[in-house]
Amino acid sequence: MHRFIVVGGGAGGLELATRLGDRYGKVGRNRAPRATVTLVDRNPTHIWKPLLHEVAAGSMDPFTQELEYAAQARWHGFEFQQGELIELDRTARRITLGAVQDEDGAAMLPVRTLEYDTLVIAIGSTTHFFGVPGGAENSIALDTVEQAERFRKRLIAACVRAEHQTDPVITRDHEGKEEPRVQVVIVGAGATGVELSAELRNTAQVLSAYGLHRLDPSHDVGIALIESGPRILPALPERVSSATAELLLKLGVRVLTGERVTEVAPGVVRTASGKAIRADLTVWAAGIKAPAVLSQLDGLTVNKLGQLIVRRTLQTEIDDNVFALGDCAACVWYGTDRNVPPRAQSAHQQASFLFRSMSNLLDGRPLPEFTYRDFGSLVSLGHFSAVGNLMGGLIGGSMLIEGLFARFMYMSLYRLHIAALHGYARMMLDTVAHWLRRTTLPRVKLH
Repeated sequence: MHRFIVVGGGAGGLELATRLGDRYGKVGRNRAPRATVTLVDRNPTHIWKPLLHEVAAGSMDPFTQELEYAAQARWHGFEFQQGELIELDRTARRITLGAVQDEDGAAMLPVRTLEYDTLVIAIGSTTHFFGVPGGAENSIALDTVEQAERFRKRLIAACVRAEHQTDPVITRDHEGKEEPRVQVVIVGAGATGVELSAELRNTAQVLSAYGLHRLDPSHDVGIALIESGPRILPALPERVSSATAELLLKLGVRVLTGERVTEVAPGVVRTASGKAIRADLTVWAAGIKAPAVLSQLDGLTVNKLGQLIVRRTLQTEIDDNVFALGDCAACVWYGTDRNVPPRAQSAHQQASFLFRSMSNLLDGRPLPEFTYRDFGSLVSLGHFSAVGNLMGGLIGGSMLIEGLFARFMYMSLYRLHIAALHGYARMMLDTVAHWLRRTTLPRVKLH
């Protein structure tokens, strides 16, 4: 049987493995499996990465949203192997996975090798610190659930600590204004940074309402959003950026544009213009790059961000048996001078495309070419609002939407991801179950 291996269980990789397993890996009454499908990921569970800012703010409990890869594999006819990709042998068509340790550091799984006929690499991206001194050491990225949970716990601790200071030190910013008792600095005003800033404003209000601190959530808990470019949300249309900036201003978020961060030190973020911004907590959301392992994979070509360069079939430049999708792939956006943007909708479209391509591959037919369709972008401002441009790739322009309708559209994106993994019936049941849980729990995780 043909051997498919998908490395990376993010939005695109998990959707592809699920659909391949359903089509080719299951045993039916009158059907034998046509292929073996193996999903590889270094973690045992999956969570949709665009939700991590909600985990960091405490507005989402990750343990109710995580999906266990082993269970998904059992339900959908593929195999799961936990481990990190560390080596590729293209001649032997073999990958090597690193050893896995448990929480106490004891060996759980040894180094292993897996053989493939078709390999799909979908390992996503990691935070890019751009060599800024102290960036990696003194700020928190939001690449994993563990990082998001670490930030959430440190935020609660900072609020409680500030309230119980017997002799608080009053500090003032560069303009002479009194600074908040607790200040969170977010470096990078892309979608993640903007969404986190809005979620944190809601979190401060809820923590105060439940008595975890008695600080004024608007005055004593400050949120500063720093962007090196001239406006926030630089990848989106300017009118979306302007509408979002106005909403953030109403929420009391301090937005600093045109400020390039030059150093992140304990308790302070410094910029090229000479500003020193006090920071009790710093989040780095300023950019992404591909994992370093991709540049070490047996001669596969990468671009300056470390992404695998792929053709329009999503095959790598020098090996027809190795494909790549999602954030780790540099795929030309046909009709433009840019690459396909690193968004969840890109990974979803590429996963659907590769699922159809694999049918051609097994039948010996030519592979089609991928064309990205931009359906617009949405940015959530938590319970307050949402903004975005809708269906830009369909109407030849963009339609600005905001408010309740935009919020509904944003929430539907995650529901569509659940439907791709479980089908629409289970997605609807999951939606009802999630709503019932929210009616019996506080809006923010309090511990």
